Amino acid sequence: MDRDEFAASIDHTVLGPETTWDDVETVLTEAVEHGMNACIPPCYVAEAADYSNAPEAIATVVGFPHGQHAAETKRDEAVAAWDDGADEVDLVINVGRLKAGEDDAVAAEVSDVVAAVPIPVKVIIETALLTDAEKHRACEAAVAADADMVKTATGFADGGAAVSDVELMSEYLPVKASGGVGSYEEAMAMFEAGAERIGASSGVALVEGFPE
Repeated sequence: MDRDEFAASIDHTVLGPETTWDDVETVLTEAVEHGMNACIPPCYVAEAADYSNAPEAIATVVGFPHGQHAAETKRDEAVAAWDDGADEVDLVINVGRLKAGEDDAVAAEVSDVVAAVPIPVKVIIETALLTDAEKHRACEAAVAADADMVKTATGFADGGAAVSDVELMSEYLPVKASGGVGSYEEAMAMFEAGAERIGASSGVALVEGFPE
């Protein structure tokens, strides 16, 4: 993996509750300058898509951050994001339903979103809240729903990406490792474990840490 390939595998992210358009504009500019993608709140997607200096890919989130929206609301969110110009969506599963054993409901909800938009859907399973058995079931639901990727975390629960989780998840689908990845070395550990994408608010530091 060369520097350009490394950078193109990073989703430079800003998703905090106080995020302003100025924050998003900064992330978009940094993403372009460093060859990264951007992951931003849904309320700014239309502006970002029309921005004169937009990155190659703009991702946004659906059902964020807790995944407890009604299934119809998640589907409508995804469609609105696509209409606004999003290139990818990161969808949070309903962890409570998974823990209750309602795996079919989880898969159906994801499937509705996948069917509603013609863009990649990454399924956030929130690994810090799951047992290994539940992680397997969450990934199985994502596969059953024909999702494109599985993603470790929102960054809003305790804990984030772990090498062991990436290894487990990569048995099922391509993995986006997100949550607490703050350095080039940490990012490479995720890639070596099987990740194909990294989500990080510290995207600039990751790329600038790439060895010369």
